[in-house]
Amino acid sequence: MAASMQEDDVLSEINITPLVDVMLVLLVSFILTIPVITNAVHINLPRTVTTTPPEQQRAVVVTVDAEGKIYLDNQPIKADELPERLQSLKATTSDLVLHLRADDRVPYGPVAKIMAEIQHVGIARVSILTAQQ
Repeated sequence: MAASMQEDDVLSEINITPLVDVMLVLLVSFILTIPVITNAVHINLPRTVTTTPPEQQRAVVVTVDAEGKIYLDNQPIKADELPERLQSLKATTSDLVLHLRADDRVPYGPVAKIMAEIQHVGIARVSILTAQQ
């Protein structure tokens, strides 16, 4: 009977070897990653008098409404007038900024033609404006 009592005894000790292995792996991981995370250059920038920022150039806005009408700075113009007007604006302003707005119901074709005319005139700084969702 004494032999059967020893076989039925519950082992109440916890095997901590896997726990120690996991903790050592985590410790090594933290030791290796913390220097990479905190690797930054800390400097104190010199203090100077406040200067005015450079003048922000006003952008020219080309708009195409839902009916396909073209507007240059909210003034309606004909499609064949657009290249001439853009050319004159480009001649007066060396670094012209242009914003292109088109209604979402306008087919791609008319907008692509306007974009080609803008490129042909030589305006390089073009932004296509959209609305946030």
